[in-house]
Amino acid sequence: MPRRAFPVVLSIGLLGLAIGPVASQSGHHGQGHAENHDWYQQLKQPGTGYSCCNGTVNGVEGDCRPTRAYQADDGTWRALINGRWVPVPPRVVLQQLAPDGNSHICASRSGMIYCFLGGSPKS
Repeated sequence: MPRRAFPVVLSIGLLGLAIGPVASQSGHHGQGHAENHDWYQQLKQPGTGYSCCNGTVNGVEGDCRPTRAYQADDGTWRALINGRWVPVPPRVVLQQLAPDGNSHICASRSGMIYCFLGGSPKS
């Protein structure tokens, strides 16, 4: 490989490594659900006790998935859902951490949020 090409190839490889984890936390419906389904199905909606996760039925992905999120100065959460940053209603925030320490959200295709777990550190 010519010497000038090596830095370009290395840069592209490093960019791929940096983007990979972010893509898996895009908040798009269904992405990352299958990898976490076992513990998603144990989550319960605050106040109702209903499941946060509808599971995968007949090949249709469930509502829970990894996402990126941050906590605003006023203490409220904002999460990435289907490419948009949206406010997370305080009533759906679970007071526990996900096994991987990252943020996760359970929301319908229309964007109705059932449950949210904030990451630690904020992710």
